[in-house]
Amino acid sequence: MPNVKFANNDRFFFQSVKNSVENYFLEKKIKKTGNWKLYLKPIILFPLAIVLYLVMLFVDYSALAGVLICILFSLVLVSIAFNVMHDACHGTFSSRKWVNEIMGLTMNALGSDAFLWKIKHNIIHHTYTNVDGVDDDMSKSPVLRMCPQQKWLPVHRFQFIYMFVLYSLSTIFWLLVFDFQRYFNKKLYTTPITKIEPKEHIIFWAGKICYIIFYAVIPIIVVGWLPWLIGFLILHVTMGFTLTIVFQLAHIVEKTSFEQAGEEPKIINNDWAIHQVMTTADFAPKSKTVTWLVGGLNFQIEHHLFPRVSHVHYPALSKIVKEECRKYNLPYHYYPTTSKAIASHIRFMTKLGKKSFTG
Repeated sequence: MPNVKFANNDRFFFQSVKNSVENYFLEKKIKKTGNWKLYLKPIILFPLAIVLYLVMLFVDYSALAGVLICILFSLVLVSIAFNVMHDACHGTFSSRKWVNEIMGLTMNALGSDAFLWKIKHNIIHHTYTNVDGVDDDMSKSPVLRMCPQQKWLPVHRFQFIYMFVLYSLSTIFWLLVFDFQRYFNKKLYTTPITKIEPKEHIIFWAGKICYIIFYAVIPIIVVGWLPWLIGFLILHVTMGFTLTIVFQLAHIVEKTSFEQAGEEPKIINNDWAIHQVMTTADFAPKSKTVTWLVGGLNFQIEHHLFPRVSHVHYPALSKIVKEECRKYNLPYHYYPTTSKAIASHIRFMTKLGKKSFTG
């Protein structure tokens, strides 16, 4: 694993924003974990997912209706990932550890593995955000060039077109290929997985077996293999694209910065908190609909600075963080709408497709 360290000599910004956030929770007399606004989400989303699953299997409908139901089912699963799994795996769904662990297993119900995801996301991505050579979210080279530091290839001239196909296939590769590579190699990109507890081995295989049963065996028996295959592909194309694009809008856009790690030790010339601000962007901060659907992940700056705080608090914290960034003369990257963030991502990936673009 590359040796990457932050220049933590000057931590005035983080200490200041941390104190301000702590005071906010003290003054409001509220917990940093979820509240009724969060707990209402699984009450809505879980039964909806079950109903849609049963409708797909046991209700007669037209081909067009079937496509629409598959898309809706996929979007509900994505919302569960954003709103329930993400908070739970960060330990912010509830103040009770066992509740977080159970809710975190929704990741396994979606086909992947919560244990591996926590290493990939909580530890690696949240520590080394946008650091090429460490951050697994950027490990798509040479297929995609996702930062100026990555090597350019002629095929990258067309990546602004074919990237959407790759995004749509991401969850299929994730659950069928990448999870098993990481599990057997005990390595996640350049980071070794030092130890896997016996419990995690059991959960990994139980999750994969249950996924095959509920997402393949039962549907094939009930509706036949061809309708199942079409529905399965629609499900994952929708899920893969939606999950990927939301995370791309937070980091792979024109306003964010990037670092590169190699064989030689790397010292990033900012402390960890400033690095998070520089490498992250918010989008659609005023849209309550977007915030609800993506589980507050449109407030990525707040999430990266305070990953142990539930997303239901991010809209309020954004005002604090924005003011602290102004006070310390730091940029506060954001796009007013989702469409503007998507446009920025496309423009940035187009620029990265040019050999001359070096940031």
